[in-house]
Amino acid sequence: MAEIIALDDVYDAVILIKKILNKKGHVVHTFTEEEEAVDFVRSHAVDLAILDIKLKKMSGIEVLAQMKKILPEIRAIILTGYPTVETAREAISLGANEYCVKPIDKEELEEKVSRVLGEGNGGITAG
Repeated sequence: MAEIIALDDVYDAVILIKKILNKKGHVVHTFTEEEEAVDFVRSHAVDLAILDIKLKKMSGIEVLAQMKKILPEIRAIILTGYPTVETAREAISLGANEYCVKPIDKEELEEKVSRVLGEGNGGITAG
């Protein structure tokens, strides 16, 4: 069981992630505001952050950079509806472990979360 945060500006997206991962025994904390998610990491042990690339005020990459400053060992999966090579490279350079394309596929999310939590700080793999 892992402590996971899900951050997406679409409330339904974080609820979907929570439902999928709760069934796998994980504790999922959902956020739609970047600052709230970053503040949560300051005061809680978090194993994994699932971050949408396009948020309201910052990008998921910027949020990940802030979280890594607070908790260097945090693992991350970046979500995007618009995958590009540039975004993937940037995500890797900032320590993302995986990349997941939206709309969220239940099996893909479960598999990638399991892989990231099991492998530690491995590399990113294509969707």
